[in-house]
Amino acid sequence: MRSPRPSLPILIGIVLLTVVALGRSGEIRERGAEGIGRGMPAREAALARGFVLGEDGEIDEKTAEDFRRAGLSHLLAVSGQNVTLLALLAMPLLGALGVPLRERLLWVLALIAVYVPVAGAGPSIQRAGVMGALGLLATLGGRRASRLYALALATAVTLAIDPSIAGDVGWQLSFAAVLGILLLASPLRDRLLGLLGRGRWRRALAEGVAATVAATLATAPLIAYHFETLSTTTLVANVLALPAVAPAMWLGMCGAGLAQLPGVPLEPLNGVDALLLAYVAQVAEWCAAPSWAQVEVHLSGGGLIAAYLGLGAGSLLCWRWPRPTAALGALALACWLPLPWPGGAAAEPPARGLRVEVLDVGQGDAILFQPAAAPAVLVDGGPPGDGLARKLSEAGVDRLGAAIVTHDQSDHAGGIEELLGSLPVERLLFARLDRGLLAQAAAAGAEPKRIAAGNELRVGGLRMHVLWPPPELLGAAGRGEDPNQLALVIEARWRDFSMLLTADAEAESVPIEPGPVDVLKVAHHGSDDAGLGPLLERTRPRLAVISVGAGNPYGHPTPGTLATLRGHGVPTLRTDESGDITIEVGPHSMRLDR
Repeated sequence: MRSPRPSLPILIGIVLLTVVALGRSGEIRERGAEGIGRGMPAREAALARGFVLGEDGEIDEKTAEDFRRAGLSHLLAVSGQNVTLLALLAMPLLGALGVPLRERLLWVLALIAVYVPVAGAGPSIQRAGVMGALGLLATLGGRRASRLYALALATAVTLAIDPSIAGDVGWQLSFAAVLGILLLASPLRDRLLGLLGRGRWRRALAEGVAATVAATLATAPLIAYHFETLSTTTLVANVLALPAVAPAMWLGMCGAGLAQLPGVPLEPLNGVDALLLAYVAQVAEWCAAPSWAQVEVHLSGGGLIAAYLGLGAGSLLCWRWPRPTAALGALALACWLPLPWPGGAAAEPPARGLRVEVLDVGQGDAILFQPAAAPAVLVDGGPPGDGLARKLSEAGVDRLGAAIVTHDQSDHAGGIEELLGSLPVERLLFARLDRGLLAQAAAAGAEPKRIAAGNELRVGGLRMHVLWPPPELLGAAGRGEDPNQLALVIEARWRDFSMLLTADAEAESVPIEPGPVDVLKVAHHGSDDAGLGPLLERTRPRLAVISVGAGNPYGHPTPGTLATLRGHGVPTLRTDESGDITIEVGPHSMRLDR
């Protein structure tokens, strides 16, 4: 006898409970993060939190690099691609269990609704849930053309609410993945069924492989355009990982959900999950091993359009869509979204480069990075009351992909604290931070994330690698520790350009070996630093910048620091003399915009 189908009132009840849970999403996420890794080896626990919550800060650098080279890094970040793949990979499993199509769609929709608060309900997670749910609701429409029109309508509504979201790389990838699945998965599945034959397990396998391949193909041009790298083994890696990905995510979600109930033993569940995660990590290691597993690709805007038109034309020829007009319209939208357009992240973004602005915020630090066709990143915000919001507006920034607080002192964190709630901030990254500011960030919709040495932030072609402090030192620090010595030291890279951001961490106290850089942000506003000379010898910067307030009572920058910079022949600019310092970076050039 068949079990009764879930009624619509039950599903509405699940969604209503989810809405209520959104108000306590921070507590739910913390309990979930603790429960997910309980009883697992360290590597698998870190991967589980990455799969379910998008927390990749604890993943060791070797494993993270394997996932990047193998084209599996999307598994470690919560996105519409992730949620949609989770949902569509759930469909064949439920189908293999004999669950009818519409019942499967409703259950998976409820699963997404529960997942959002468990994962923390940050802006990226909410958008991921919406994108995944839209994909499913579009599937309820039946015909492919209906699904495409539904997705196009949802996209138009989303852009009407927040036009600047089109400049967010994560949203672009989510959109492309969902679009690719809607356009390519069904024809791919039918071709695979023709090769494998009919049967319940064969259909489940064909649907899973088709969804994975479709999302991978649809996002490949965008990845090449924004990140300027492409994995040559990504198709193989994603197909090999396919049998373990959805079960690992489901088990992780179950662990996060059960962790909300005190006393529930999670070790048996997590033990099975750990085996699946270890397999995915092994696939990543295998597919990352060849020297040719990752290649550099410099794709222009025209190249991006050509890549999508080629993909669309090839698909039309192979599968002869019954509604080619809808398919071509959707592909044209995919080509158009990543390109600079009014209302994006910046009024006049660099065409194909990077703009760095050391903002004059008085006696404090605030450094703005604007990579082309990607959201801006702000490192520190200066002291409160120094007009940070106005300066960002003048720079054409109406949203931040990330704000980084190098350490919890008012001349670095104060401006960001004022900014929260008045400007959309996607993520707030920090090493140590006051709980009050963390609560304010969560209330403003900024997803908080702790980072330390070994972590890397990627935004478009910009890579920000954390060099200091090491996680073990950060964890052992007491309340009386000098916050300057635990300030985040970051190396920012875009192609062959590099900039060392030292915050207030003087070189004499912070042992780092970054290698040569183009620009050095002098530590602690130019205070005395016995390690500055050796650091200059190791880094050989072409330019030094000092963020300092005019007439400050500390004597910054000190005569000794200026003498050391002159002695090493390093040209130096100061915000108290030059105001905002703007550096325009091209593929093989760096110039000051005066």
